[in-house]
Amino acid sequence: MPQAAIEYARSHRDAFLEDYKTLLSIPSVSTLPENEGDVRRTAEWLADALRRLGMTRVELMPASVHPVVYAEYRADSVKPVLLIYGHYDVQPVDPLDEWRSDPFKPEVRGENLYARGASDMKGSMVALLKAIESLKAAGGIPLNLKFLLEGEEEIGSPSLPGFIELHRDLLRADAVLNCDGSIYGPDAPSITYGLRGLAYFEVEVLGPKQDLHSGVFGGSVHNPAQVLCELIAGMHDAEGRVTLPGFYDRVRPLSDEERAVLAQVPHSDESWKAMAGVKVLWGEKGLSTIERIGARPTLEVNGIISGFTGAGAKTVLPAKALAKISMRLVADQDPAAIHGQLCAYMREHAPETVTWDARELSHGHGALMRRDSAPMRAAIKALEETFGVKPFFKREGGSVPVVSMMQQSLGLDSIMLGFALPDDGIHGPNEKQHLPTFFKGIEGYIRFLLNLAEAVVPADSSH
Repeated sequence: MPQAAIEYARSHRDAFLEDYKTLLSIPSVSTLPENEGDVRRTAEWLADALRRLGMTRVELMPASVHPVVYAEYRADSVKPVLLIYGHYDVQPVDPLDEWRSDPFKPEVRGENLYARGASDMKGSMVALLKAIESLKAAGGIPLNLKFLLEGEEEIGSPSLPGFIELHRDLLRADAVLNCDGSIYGPDAPSITYGLRGLAYFEVEVLGPKQDLHSGVFGGSVHNPAQVLCELIAGMHDAEGRVTLPGFYDRVRPLSDEERAVLAQVPHSDESWKAMAGVKVLWGEKGLSTIERIGARPTLEVNGIISGFTGAGAKTVLPAKALAKISMRLVADQDPAAIHGQLCAYMREHAPETVTWDARELSHGHGALMRRDSAPMRAAIKALEETFGVKPFFKREGGSVPVVSMMQQSLGLDSIMLGFALPDDGIHGPNEKQHLPTFFKGIEGYIRFLLNLAEAVVPADSSH
């Protein structure tokens, strides 16, 4: 079956590409009210595609904003159940004038397909659907499937925690495939086994009742902007470590074995500096760049607002100052505890001359996945068979909250198997998908599904 399915996929590339373009042409921007109908139309397109694949149950299930597409396929009670996660919504396209082509009229230029959502994440989602089509045409789908495709990921997945908890029995499975992933390069397959969480805050410092004349009151009233800057400056020490009390208490130290695993990532500090547009890198001392961005927590100032920021001069002593502060958290760190640590820092260091508030805006947990599980071995084998080289493991600096939700509610690790590339420009103008990698992705999914069907023993045949 493997070769027959792969031959089918290769002979149907043109048709697969046209379906891919059709899905990309629907502007499923979840954050804009004017696109609400388009988001639902995308959900309906996916539901129809799943029905054509022979799913035994397909429905649009209500969520707080946009529907969840749920589907399932029962192949054989003695085969494992794979729960597949994806999202069908996309980011807005601003700034539109920086796009070389219409973001919702997919255009092939060279080896790349350009459109909003091409990489994040309609490409990998279509690749998986086409892998299932190829397997069905070549003899049959080899295992039981469940789909959870949401339309709210780009707005923070507000419905997902409650949806997963409410439908825990419905979503029971033996393994989870998360298609919202990437590989390191077209010839450098990789698997993400760690993701950072997020805690996002507004820290506001309040002083006088209104902006004051800096000449009259300067030197006698403590400036909230100065206070905030001093507080922020104290949140890191000279070694680049975060100084919030207890911040590192639950951070797992890297073992020598894991440091050796991460050292296999073909990373270059010179290329990293070039991508960032900086002359010198910075961070916690004693760690490599790869270790800092995936395996260690951070504290970043995302914005500061205070006083007069217009053209020219206006001499004011501002009444208040506000900073947006995000912290990327590693597995085991608790966002609620981080909020308490931030408040403890502020209580200890904020002077009596001001008042302050630290408000949480959002949070999500980090996650680590086992690198030796049967589903992970199935993914490793599939990538090696598809790309001709063994994949390496990496930890991502970004956040995919659904992964920790699956761990906490369902007790399952996710296999992060997707085929986006680091230079795809997701969320920005001219987002693209490298088409040779897209087609390899179809073959990778074919092999993964076949490998998984043989490698995983079902925990419960009543799934």
